[in-house]
Amino acid sequence: MQFAGSNTVRTSLGGQIRLLRTRAGLRQGDLAERLGVTRQAVSKWENDVAYPDITLLPALADLLGVTVDGLLRAGTGEGCAASEDAE
Repeated sequence: MQFAGSNTVRTSLGGQIRLLRTRAGLRQGDLAERLGVTRQAVSKWENDVAYPDITLLPALADLLGVTVDGLLRAGTGEGCAASEDAE
């Protein structure tokens, strides 16, 4: 899912998680197991039905190879993976 801004296209947090997970070569089940959650929870995050618990953000960011800030600034063009695809 993308959000229109003034002059930018913003990727949702779920879209950012999906993009980074696939770039890392992880399946939803792999990510879930490493974080101690269910595969269904990861699916909900990626489909913007739910958000990861705030206590999981540092581990999630580490597994996806970004900072927590980079993860939360999904698609804003501030050093996140989604902005690299747009170039």
